[in-house]
Amino acid sequence: MPRFDDFEIKMLDALQRDGRKPVSELAQEIGLSTTPCARRFEALQEAGIIKGFAA
Repeated sequence: MPRFDDFEIKMLDALQRDGRKPVSELAQEIGLSTTPCARRFEALQEAGIIKGFAA
């Protein structure tokens, strides 16, 4: 099982509530700037942790 840091846990929690939240809003919510947040988001997608989005 992968190990997640606090930012990734907060990110996944926020995305479970609203999977279509813009990265800029997500970054502000979890306490990161936009670029590092976008990198983490992409890494989670590439790792298969984030598989898709549902309504």
